[in-house]
Amino acid sequence: MESQVAKPASASHDFLMEKRGNRRALTDVLARWGVTVGGVMVFVALLLIFFYLLYVIKPVFDPAKVTPLHRITLASDSLSLMVGADEQNELVYRVSEQGAVDFHRIADGSTQTKPLPLPADVKVVSSAVSMPNQQLFALGLDNGQALVAGPGFGVSYPDNKRLITPGVRYPLGEPLIKVAQDGTPLLQLAFALSSDKVTFAYRNAAQQWFLTRLDGEQNMLTEEVEWQQHHVNLPNTPAKVEHSLLTPDQRQLLLHAGNKVFIYDVNEVDDISLLQVLDLERSKAKVSNISLLAGASSLLVSYNTGVVAQYFQVASEHGRLYQYIREFQGLGNISALAGEYYRKSFASISHDGTLELLYTTSQRELYSHKFDLQRPSAMAFSPRANALVVQAGDQLQLFAVDNAHPEVSWSALWNKVWYEGYPEPQYVWQSTSGSDDFEAKLSLMPLAFGTIKAAFYAMLFAVPLAIAGAIYTAYFMSSKVRSLVKPTIEIMEALPTVILGFLAGLWLAPLIEEHLPGLLVLLLMLPVTILLSAFAWSHLPARIKLILPDTYQELLLVPVICFVGWLAFAISPSIELWLFHGDTRQYITNVLGINFDQRNALVVGIAMGFAVIPTIFSIAEDAIFSVPRHLSNGSLALGATRWQTLTRVVLLTASPGIFSAVMMGLGRAVGETMIVLMATGNTAIMDWSVFQGMRTLAANIAVEMPESAIGSSHYRVLFLAAFVLFVFTFIFNTVAEVVRQRLRERYSSL
Repeated sequence: MESQVAKPASASHDFLMEKRGNRRALTDVLARWGVTVGGVMVFVALLLIFFYLLYVIKPVFDPAKVTPLHRITLASDSLSLMVGADEQNELVYRVSEQGAVDFHRIADGSTQTKPLPLPADVKVVSSAVSMPNQQLFALGLDNGQALVAGPGFGVSYPDNKRLITPGVRYPLGEPLIKVAQDGTPLLQLAFALSSDKVTFAYRNAAQQWFLTRLDGEQNMLTEEVEWQQHHVNLPNTPAKVEHSLLTPDQRQLLLHAGNKVFIYDVNEVDDISLLQVLDLERSKAKVSNISLLAGASSLLVSYNTGVVAQYFQVASEHGRLYQYIREFQGLGNISALAGEYYRKSFASISHDGTLELLYTTSQRELYSHKFDLQRPSAMAFSPRANALVVQAGDQLQLFAVDNAHPEVSWSALWNKVWYEGYPEPQYVWQSTSGSDDFEAKLSLMPLAFGTIKAAFYAMLFAVPLAIAGAIYTAYFMSSKVRSLVKPTIEIMEALPTVILGFLAGLWLAPLIEEHLPGLLVLLLMLPVTILLSAFAWSHLPARIKLILPDTYQELLLVPVICFVGWLAFAISPSIELWLFHGDTRQYITNVLGINFDQRNALVVGIAMGFAVIPTIFSIAEDAIFSVPRHLSNGSLALGATRWQTLTRVVLLTASPGIFSAVMMGLGRAVGETMIVLMATGNTAIMDWSVFQGMRTLAANIAVEMPESAIGSSHYRVLFLAAFVLFVFTFIFNTVAEVVRQRLRERYSSL
């Protein structure tokens, strides 16, 4: 009977154990699959981020494209003063040199001719065009008058359909302006116009050059603009002038004669002077034309050898003078140049029909192709730079232009570039400006440099403190104090970085500026005081040491450190008065010649160091504390001291974990945003000085992404900056893992 009762109990126990084993096996399988799927999803998420960044960045490096759209046959093949198109590329216009504007509608092929109000029996003897963005032209007449006009386009929506109506506009109100008071013909006319000022430069039949300026002032009663005219003779002008240009700001007049350009300062009519004679001489080359690039800061000089050179003003001992900057070669026998309205791109077309798109800032050839164009003579971009109008013989041809991001190239992103107005090639990040003529400066070098600089100073502050603290906490500190210190430091990691940045920018930065000598004294006094305190403690009598148990001995340093900190800042004003003449900042700036910004790398290093310390400390402390006890006990048993055991056994064994901790902290510092954003001046400069700020990749993205236009070059370059940051962290983490694995293999036998 007993055996019969025992068997069912044993079977029931075996059944329960088998059931529990099956449940545990199922749990293990589910956990394994859950971890695997989670890891795969993390990897997939990283790949999606990687490829999405590439997807947004790719259009920046796409080549430019030019596609023929429409061909219009003209009544004659006479030369055109100006060609162009409206903003929507629905109308193409042509201004003849004899005073008529022809508008050609692309949709139906119709043509409208708008004659200009020229006086009877008056001939056009000269002509000039404005900068492309103004779309104005002037005709010089043989009676001393000038006709200033430009094509205009009115937009209406009858029956909810857009209708663009062409016309001719007269920016001065009246089409005809009396320029030469004596009625002499206006030969080789040049003009420039603004809302309150108009300037004409011309030559008369006696080879004399004159300048006429009209200053406008609005009548407060009638609200009409009243013009006052000034007329002066230009001194020391060259003979046989081939081309004349006036800058849009009406400050400079450029006269091209032979292989020289005579540049006059005409800002003040009563004080005109020759500013510079620019020598354009080249062996076996002759200047064929000169023109102004968008913004009128650069002069483009084309030669009959197929070279286009760029000149702009650079600061020198004698003021701002034009200087050779760069050139484009192999453009053939150039027939016409055309610049964009606002960007630094321009197009050239040669006699054989080869069309090229070029960008000056990055010195890039964007596009080159030979089209069936016979005798090209005039060319112009549309307002949006998405179309190009070319006159070739008796035909007008409209080309579609796809050139969205000419300002971006690998050389412009990572090499020094000579920007307009700068004294030399530099790394510059300046993405926006208040001017339409702004030359975008999108170098990523200052941002990458700032990222490395901020991380360097943060790690310089954090690594010694975090690792030394981890070593002491894990190896020397008593378990009771460790149970308080370790969670306290780890909980610091939960502190929002925006709070640290706020405190660093508004409290720490002014504090350091005011007590900089005290901070320097603190860096010297603190380690010396700690060593002296340890030395004094070791020589105290045993009865005094027993008053405080060994468990809490390290807490004796807390009041010492607090006192030293207070003392250093208390004596800071006296040291500043004694060594730095009462003002440390002025001494650093004026005597040492070092720029001092209140929000600088020192502030960022301290603030970001506090953010990085918990990460490094926690991982390093765990690595050191996890070293098997039998290793340290065996070393101590063989007669080694605790310090020898630490340096030759414990640290070597824990080195993979310590290195991982440092690299994790570095990755955190590289990607930090809010502290750098709030604790530094966000100046994109390349200077290792601890007293100057920086701009990092992450902070730049946070600042500029909200204001960037979607799809613009600025927008895509910001995504490129994010991609560079992604690559930075990936490289750091990869290097950390490789080194950690090698250290583990090397010291795993201990």
